[in-house]
Amino acid sequence: MPPTRPRPNRPPRLPSSRRQFLRTSAAALSAAALSGCGWTLANVRTQAVPQGESDRLHIFTWSSYTDQALLNAFREQTGIEVIADVYDSNEAMLAKLQAGGGAAYSIIYPSDYMVRRMLELGLLRELETSRLSGLTELFEQFQDPRYDPGNRHSVPMSWGTTGLVYNRRKLQTVPEDWRYLWDNQPMLSRRITLLNDMREVMGATLRMLGYSYNAEDPAQLEAAYEELVKLKPAIASFTSDAWRSQIITGDLLIAMSYSSDAQLVTEENPDLEYLIPQSGSSLWVDTMVIPKSAPNVEAAYAWLNFMMQPSVLVDLCQRLGFTPPSRAAADLLPTELRNDPGLFPPDQVLARCEGIAPVSGAIELYERYWNRLTSG
Repeated sequence: MPPTRPRPNRPPRLPSSRRQFLRTSAAALSAAALSGCGWTLANVRTQAVPQGESDRLHIFTWSSYTDQALLNAFREQTGIEVIADVYDSNEAMLAKLQAGGGAAYSIIYPSDYMVRRMLELGLLRELETSRLSGLTELFEQFQDPRYDPGNRHSVPMSWGTTGLVYNRRKLQTVPEDWRYLWDNQPMLSRRITLLNDMREVMGATLRMLGYSYNAEDPAQLEAAYEELVKLKPAIASFTSDAWRSQIITGDLLIAMSYSSDAQLVTEENPDLEYLIPQSGSSLWVDTMVIPKSAPNVEAAYAWLNFMMQPSVLVDLCQRLGFTPPSRAAADLLPTELRNDPGLFPPDQVLARCEGIAPVSGAIELYERYWNRLTSG
């Protein structure tokens, strides 16, 4: 078996997903205030947001991007109470906003391609960059991103890749590409999971076939769908969260994963490895935006500046496995983290990755194939 990559010398962490927050009292053991670099898991809400609360800041975010200590630290600095609601996909977030359920939110956390979609729909407030700190400390690729030139409507919060987590001791051969799932389907049957993410699953299959992650050609999309239909009998589930505990215990052999989640599960089980497939994958960026309907714009700017503090970003990296977009934050990380290829992949690996972009001309076709694939 190949040696595992060096693992950062960090205290064990409970699995916690970019897409799903695990609530557990065990986190209370690290309940120091954020200013002392301690965190606790948040009591985040999923119920409807009361309207007319101008003295509070309501945020709508991925469930692993907030916890109670973070919210408490912001309140201590600003006097503003934060209510955090969570979602598990960009599409679910957008659907709620379009249905009129997002009027109370002053901060939302869309991914890069969704920023473009929200701009097309006229949902985002243009930022007053003079009111923001830390933008000049962003890595160069995040200072003028294609999805939002000049960061006029969004502030990057974290970034990463999508790949495969596999159990190196239970697989006879080491995976190198997405094609491994198809080539080893009998051995892997019902011990594979793919993300519950239409763009990621379709995109990975498109890349395996030699196409763009953002293909819009109907023939290419049909080819990707047909490949996934062939694989479906071997797939245990489409999930962005449940796979973590299953692969740690050995019930799964391989799972499609975001790099941030992979960082956590590989620390829990040393037999697990993360790889970025040779044919390429996605390079995702999660951002923070202020919607046009934001009821508390002043608090929203306070939140953006708070979250861009290098100390806050470093804690996010060390606690939750997210790679900071800030050079100032990265410079504060321990050497073993700065050199960790799971957090900071080498340039030749990133060159094989592709940012997810809007596919406005083909979105209905994507959704049709995805609904067929995941139904029944």
